[in-house]
Amino acid sequence: MLKFYGYKQCGTCRKAEQFLRQAEIDYEFIDITENPPAADELAAIVERANVSLNKLFNTSGVQYRELKIKEQLPALSSREILTMLAGNGRLIKRPLITDGERASVGFDAEKFALIWG
Repeated sequence: MLKFYGYKQCGTCRKAEQFLRQAEIDYEFIDITENPPAADELAAIVERANVSLNKLFNTSGVQYRELKIKEQLPALSSREILTMLAGNGRLIKRPLITDGERASVGFDAEKFALIWG
């Protein structure tokens, strides 16, 4: 079953959930703000989704701007970035979805259809 890390107030997450429901795909919803993925799981998602580590950041989020993450990133190691994200789900781009073999970050209907459709 898919793990769907999202936030109920997020419009993008609602679109992704609607896609999965219409495709009749079962998933477990996990509130990313209360239970963000562990650093090791985030690392696996980056690899499975074939995205760079920086793509895990919710760059439009308030905390991303308030904490000046963009300025900090060049000086941080991959492990430090993963630890930061695992400790604050509001910094993570949503939704994060994985089945343990594949993963997606964010919602794009075409990409979603290729991965989860």
